[in-house]
Amino acid sequence: MRSWLRQHRQAIAAAVGKIAAQKSAAALNVLVIGIALALPAGGYALLASVRSATAGAALEPQLSVFLRVEATRAEAQALGAKLKADARVREVRFVTREQALKELQTIEGLAEVVAALNNNPLPDAFVLRPKSDDPAAVEALAGAVRTLPAVALVQADSAWARRLGALAGTARLAIALLAALLALGLVAITFNTIRLQILTQRAEIEIAKLIGATDAFIQRPFFYLGGVQGLAGGLVALAIVWGSLSALNVGITELAESYGSGFRLVPLSPADALSVVLFSGGLGWFGAFLSVSKYLREIEPK
Repeated sequence: MRSWLRQHRQAIAAAVGKIAAQKSAAALNVLVIGIALALPAGGYALLASVRSATAGAALEPQLSVFLRVEATRAEAQALGAKLKADARVREVRFVTREQALKELQTIEGLAEVVAALNNNPLPDAFVLRPKSDDPAAVEALAGAVRTLPAVALVQADSAWARRLGALAGTARLAIALLAALLALGLVAITFNTIRLQILTQRAEIEIAKLIGATDAFIQRPFFYLGGVQGLAGGLVALAIVWGSLSALNVGITELAESYGSGFRLVPLSPADALSVVLFSGGLGWFGAFLSVSKYLREIEPK
């Protein structure tokens, strides 16, 4: 076990030594990897920020039924009984005008406006959740509810949120495709880097094989070289994303405050950041594996 650990320590030291010996080329490779990974990682961070800002939005079909302002509480109770008896309705929630006013006061920027009102202009309302998600069925239910007594307005909510959800899904798919394409590019970069290292050390490899070095012993430093470069590229990607989000937040925070909102772009969570670094290191290792598997076979002592 100690011998195995010592061999791996020596392989890591050899990989770091190769990077130190070629600082300019290694730094350029790490920078290219970091920039390429920063694109999908930054896109993911932007989507995460938008998703957290819209976390309270209901994506399921929902109907808001507003009663006439002059409707009595008895009329509201009778309407509620009819709505609960409708087989097309899954859930009915009654929101009194007083409760609606309190909820309105909790919205940023509206507390002062509500405080300036002399009386409560909001009506009682019901929030309905249809059993069917089909748009035609939801619209048919809305049409039927509009004809009921004491109803002033029926509004289909969450349509915008569903569109936002569909847009976010498309954006996630686009980021995944971009990440896949860039991952192939990063594997190609590592593949070529390791190939050049193997060709440069061809004579050393031949001598090592002549004195009995195993393939695993010869391959190990190249694997670590690819992995270390990948890990370093992942750290550079995180630094780029963090710096970019911080720069954008300067303007975004000011704009959000003008609308009474505290929205800002949030950096990647520790788990996501770790995933980016490990993913980058894995790509570097895989690229080195492909290169070593191809070119070391071609080198045999003469």
